[in-house]
Amino acid sequence: MPEIFQFDRVDPEILRDVVELAIRLGLFLVGAILSPIVGRSLPKFLQYLLKISQHYTDINAQEIYKRLIKPFQNSIAITGTLACIALSLYWLIIYNELYTFLGFFIYSALSISIVWFTFNAARQIIRQSVINLVKRWFGEINEVVLIFETLIYMTIVLIAFIIFAQGLRLNLVAIGTSLGIGGVAVAFASQQALGRLFGTLELYLDRPYVPGEYIRVTFNPFKGDIYGRIESIGLRSTKIRVVARNTVMIVPNSMMAGLYIENISRGGKIMAMLCLDFVKTLKEGEKALVKQIIEESSQIFWELDKASTQVQFDVSEGNSGTRARIIFFITGSGENSIGLRKRLLELANDTIARRVATYNLSFTAPDPIIYIDSPMSI
Repeated sequence: MPEIFQFDRVDPEILRDVVELAIRLGLFLVGAILSPIVGRSLPKFLQYLLKISQHYTDINAQEIYKRLIKPFQNSIAITGTLACIALSLYWLIIYNELYTFLGFFIYSALSISIVWFTFNAARQIIRQSVINLVKRWFGEINEVVLIFETLIYMTIVLIAFIIFAQGLRLNLVAIGTSLGIGGVAVAFASQQALGRLFGTLELYLDRPYVPGEYIRVTFNPFKGDIYGRIESIGLRSTKIRVVARNTVMIVPNSMMAGLYIENISRGGKIMAMLCLDFVKTLKEGEKALVKQIIEESSQIFWELDKASTQVQFDVSEGNSGTRARIIFFITGSGENSIGLRKRLLELANDTIARRVATYNLSFTAPDPIIYIDSPMSI
């Protein structure tokens, strides 16, 4: 008769290991069986959390669920199911070969699911939110949307790879080291690409210039400045149409982000005209004195185009004296800057009046200061 297997003859340690393996496999299978139930319940659970949050915040739970969760409920369910299976796999972590074999398929599927779900969700968010934000910031849809989208996709892929590597307990440092020279070359190329990408993002966020504006930029301190009109701002480079030569200069955005740029188009220039009617006819020496007082008094404020300042003397209305016509040019980078300089010019006007009065030169100011917009030219 064949010998009947008897458990009392088995080594207790082997029997304990077999029982532990069976229990852990059973727990893993139970977790894997229950995972689809958890995955299908995840969208409803998120909807419940939104309803609770609505009581404490001003969010519209129904609108958020309709826009961001309901269109992706199948992807959320699949990703949640795979995540629960991956968590159940930790019951087998002490069995390295079995864990690695099963983990390769489970974490591969989980990483692909995360990338698929987050790509679709990111595309939806970009279309509904980021595009409206770009319209509000920049007035039109341009390449900045592609920059945001590219950065988001790169981040998603990186996170998915880290999840896969951590799930299989891979040493990322060792992997990077084992790549050797090839890894260094790839890292260097990635650094260059990221430098250009972040340079473009910096230009779009800081907006030192926009297409259609004229700028002056210094590429080489030993050569002259480049004057030109911004033709376009792409993902990689900026195109500048050089004045007088009518050629197009293509400059990487990463370089433009680090240069000193003077925006000519944004430099406001306003002509201010002030008239002083003197009671008597001024002699040449008195005219020179008045001109000196005007030049000295105008030194109290900055951004005055002193080379364009003019003092003209003429016969006042009624031929009873001399009219001094003073023309200033105020420059500034914005409305607030121009407003400040207008106020300082008024203070300079008061200073001129007080100093002229000390020389017994009586005058009247028939009109207030007149401001005339004057376009900036290159």
